[in-house]
Amino acid sequence: MNDTKRMDVIGLLGPLRRYARSLTRDETQAEDLVQDTLVRAYERHGSFRSSGNLRGWLLSILHNTFIDHRRRQRAEARRLEQAASFVASEAPPEQESRVRLQQVQAAFMSLPDEQRAVLHLVAIEGLPYQEAADALKIPVGTLMSRLGRARAALRGFEAGDDTSRPSQGRRPSLRIVGGPDV
Repeated sequence: MNDTKRMDVIGLLGPLRRYARSLTRDETQAEDLVQDTLVRAYERHGSFRSSGNLRGWLLSILHNTFIDHRRRQRAEARRLEQAASFVASEAPPEQESRVRLQQVQAAFMSLPDEQRAVLHLVAIEGLPYQEAADALKIPVGTLMSRLGRARAALRGFEAGDDTSRPSQGRRPSLRIVGGPDV
């Protein structure tokens, strides 16, 4: 593409982002959708007619990319449901840590998308708050708020679902010398 058309594409980022946000209802997914759209447009730039409407062409690619993503997500969900039906018929793992890890993973995956993304970037990837906020294109305060809500939700899961505490019927593994024998 020549420089004029490249400038036209840059000028159309605003409408592309707005349309992507309206389709996905999520800022992060919208940014991913715009990026995928631009990659597809670049790969298929030969199919664009120079006399054609660049905005319409890009919006069409964005829409089709969105539809393709949704279809892939639905197909993946069906595959996971089928796999889950096979797993449910299997014997549960004997290792308690494996079961616990699956429970924590399920709690993590049940968090809202925004909270899960923030927690992943900060806690798993180890990004500083500012870098994580920049990656998500959100203010640091918003990142910290989402992170706090995600951590609170996981703490709630821990408090309500943790059966390994001595006060809940299990014998303690340590005895405090000079203290009560619980």
